[in-house]
Amino acid sequence: MAESKPFRLEDALPFLYRRHPWHGIAIGADAPRKVAAFIEIVPTDTVKYELDKATGYLKIDRPQKFSNVYPSLYGFIPQTYCGVESGKFCSERTGRPGIVGDGDPLDICVLSERDISHGDILVQAIPIGGLRMLDGNEADDKIIAVLEGDAVYGSWLEIEESPAALVERLRHYFLTYKQVPGDERARVEITHVYGREESHEVIRRTQLDYEAKFAELREAMRAGRF
Repeated sequence: MAESKPFRLEDALPFLYRRHPWHGIAIGADAPRKVAAFIEIVPTDTVKYELDKATGYLKIDRPQKFSNVYPSLYGFIPQTYCGVESGKFCSERTGRPGIVGDGDPLDICVLSERDISHGDILVQAIPIGGLRMLDGNEADDKIIAVLEGDAVYGSWLEIEESPAALVERLRHYFLTYKQVPGDERARVEITHVYGREESHEVIRRTQLDYEAKFAELREAMRAGRF
């Protein structure tokens, strides 16, 4: 009879507690070609949800005061962080010195033909491009992806395959979602719409930033200390 292994509490933790969506869920072995995406918001939401970084639960950031409708599923890519490398790459691509990452996980828009009723879910997404967005001197890229296996969008591999009107809808949303009616001041800008290869590099840079920022956390997870 094979000798049974001693019970370890850490072996049971994944079954007892919810994993933190940012830190406890893997980006995926096939990243950046395919990534896990944690969806915070769906197009029918009338309030803006976002991750509470301390607890890993969704919180209400604010009600949608105006007629803003999210044009896609929206969330972030786990185990990414927009830091030094992200800011450096944005500076290289825009020719503007001094850009820094915004200190958040990398945002992602996931296109799907299906109506998905709520967020707080994980999906598998295929990046096809992105929007290079600047909020002041902070890089705040939005990766554009398709839902894996989606009947309409799932075969797209490049942003050029999508209708121009769809990309413009995404651009318009992010250029205006912080804007108060009557206030013509631009709060953010989008300098580029880029393709799949560049989206892969953006993801890789945020992975490097995550490794640097959370090195001790990653080591503790690998060692099974919690």
